[in-house]
Amino acid sequence: MRTDPAENGGLFVGRRPGTAPVHYRDTPERKGERRQRFDGSLAGTLFAGMVFVSILCWGPIPVACLWVGSEADYLTGSVSCGILVAFASLFALLFGALSLLKRMDNAWILVRRAAGYDQRIGVMGKIFGATAVLCAAVFAFWFLVIHGPGSSTFSGKPGA
Repeated sequence: MRTDPAENGGLFVGRRPGTAPVHYRDTPERKGERRQRFDGSLAGTLFAGMVFVSILCWGPIPVACLWVGSEADYLTGSVSCGILVAFASLFALLFGALSLLKRMDNAWILVRRAAGYDQRIGVMGKIFGATAVLCAAVFAFWFLVIHGPGSSTFSGKPGA
């Protein structure tokens, strides 16, 4: 057998079974115009859902995990337990969100093709990168202007 390690010097140099790239038809099949409009709007909804899930990864999910960790610290009296719970919940929720994003991206490709577009690659990476830049800019504005060292208006100091 070609994938037997004894036949190729002990190295698996070929592709694992079932991991070949997906091959789409040359041009997507076009159904009725109503169906294409419906598929286009469904693709837009999936796109908005991917943006929403990506934004969750940069703010609400980490904050929720910190809250869960603080509750674990309060209930057990152990800071180490709180940190462990916070990291474990962050790991599970972020990887769950990324898994959901990947499934939504694959569905988006198929729905875009059904809407009549020759879509072969997804937008998950672009959306995730754009939301990272957007959330970093919002955080920098909040940190430097609203709450941070450059603010005397909202510093919380009495008489300032």
